[in-house]
Amino acid sequence: MLNAQSKDVHQCDSGWVPVYVDQEKSISLMSIGFLLEHPDDAVVWRGPKKNALIKQFASDVAWGDLDFLIVDTPPGTSDEHIATVDALRPFNPMGALLVTTPQAVSVGDVRRELTFCKKTGLRVIGIVENMSGYVCPHCTECTNIFSKGGGEELARLSGVPFLGCVPLDPLLSQSLEQGKDFVQEFPNSAAYPAISSIARQILDMASPRS
Repeated sequence: MLNAQSKDVHQCDSGWVPVYVDQEKSISLMSIGFLLEHPDDAVVWRGPKKNALIKQFASDVAWGDLDFLIVDTPPGTSDEHIATVDALRPFNPMGALLVTTPQAVSVGDVRRELTFCKKTGLRVIGIVENMSGYVCPHCTECTNIFSKGGGEELARLSGVPFLGCVPLDPLLSQSLEQGKDFVQEFPNSAAYPAISSIARQILDMASPRS
């Protein structure tokens, strides 16, 4: 998605140097994928080894001065999530952004993640409903293929902010597959206003903290 699959990680006095996505070094990136000998290798590690690497990513990477540190985790409430929360707790994290799709199975997973956040004392920034309808690339009509409103209803019942819906947009998928900047490439797409609105709400929440 960030077109960084061929980059290497190097060592410095402060630890690992993250991979920089652009010439201006405005986005730095760290992934276990950079540490594998071959890109198709599976990471077959038990919990303690994975948890140790998560802590290293938080404390042993020379991140420098950051505006935001974003940690992308898979769905669920596993050891990795607990290790991530514990590793970031000393830095007073802003909170968790939970992403669901409209279907009941996905909403159920996120409901458990809400419980996880409550038990670990992690603030929930809000909920986003992804894949919320399909936007036709020809007529721009939005069709609710799966369903709609599951994320918004969950947010309402849980008392957390609902930040918006992001539709299935072929242009967004194309950008992710080709490593292009979606915001710059397709400002007139159907997904752009939704993504822009969600980002603005998060920035507004972060302003008082900064």
